[in-house]
Amino acid sequence: MSDLRNDPLIGISGYGVYMPVYRIKIEDIAKAWGDDPDTIKNGLLVYEITVKGRDEDQITVAVEAARNALKRAPEVDPKGIGAVYIGSESKPYAVKPSSTVVAAALGLELGVRGADYEFACKGGSEGIISIIAQVKAGMIKYGLAIGADCSQSWPGDVLEYTASSGGAAFIIGVKNNDSVAYFEGTYSVMSDTADFWRRDGVEFPRHTGRFTGKPAYFDHIIKAAEGLMNELNLKPSDFNYIVPHQPNGKFPIRVAKMLGFKIEQVEPGLVTPWTGNFYSGSALTGLCKALDNAEPGERILVVTFGSGAGADAFSIVVQDAIKRKRDLAPKVEDLINKRKVYVDYGVYARLWNKIKV
Repeated sequence: MSDLRNDPLIGISGYGVYMPVYRIKIEDIAKAWGDDPDTIKNGLLVYEITVKGRDEDQITVAVEAARNALKRAPEVDPKGIGAVYIGSESKPYAVKPSSTVVAAALGLELGVRGADYEFACKGGSEGIISIIAQVKAGMIKYGLAIGADCSQSWPGDVLEYTASSGGAAFIIGVKNNDSVAYFEGTYSVMSDTADFWRRDGVEFPRHTGRFTGKPAYFDHIIKAAEGLMNELNLKPSDFNYIVPHQPNGKFPIRVAKMLGFKIEQVEPGLVTPWTGNFYSGSALTGLCKALDNAEPGERILVVTFGSGAGADAFSIVVQDAIKRKRDLAPKVEDLINKRKVYVDYGVYARLWNKIKV
């Protein structure tokens, strides 16, 4: 519940996305389990998903997204980054931070704070909030917040049609002429709603099916979005874009309409139909896609969601620097469309270690 419009304003200096080149079509997953592909595609509004390579994991995704964010922030000396926070629910290590590996890969100096955040699919936005607070307090000059996942799913579970690999990274500091956008405010909600979980020692998560919708996803996103708009005295027509968490293609469109937004406000930030659900990187990749197309002065509402359950809402205003910076690194549409290698279900299962030998 923070109005961030008082000095110092906090801006986004650079942003970047990464997703693997491998893809699997929904038809190929459906064929493996005897499902009707049209029913799946129409029900979820997802057509294909990304698949991590054999040498890829949540850490490599985070590193590549961060490198792309640095490309869009050439004025930022990496040695000036004072904190690295990574949100994820698919860390390769049960006990070892990913943030230290990412910081080392980026050549960051000693004295950097680091932590791995976990709140299902909103761990990355929790990192953003922490960096906003530290920059605003003068504790650090810049911080790096990342949401990255190689999402997990039981073989044959409905999640297999959406769980994918990718992520987004943001370099955050005090707003200046090099900021592509700045934060107006943030608002969070949380409750003990057990809609999705993975117990210790269990390889794949469980979920409560349709219960994941109304009492979890929809209720929390609506409360966070409405709370933020009420605090900032804004309404849906004041925003050019809304980017909710995207567990599938239908939920973000539906929740946007429930909040009073039009379809043309949600479509520019929609990525899941062509990539699947990046979990912690889902809404944040959607934000990057909106920034790829936004004009100075436009306003973006981002609402992340994490099962268990909670939501973080942000109001973000785009600045002039977006015009000279967005072409400094691959755009989301470029990563979705330009490099794709399709695999069948057998290769997919091996790449995701679902076949045990």
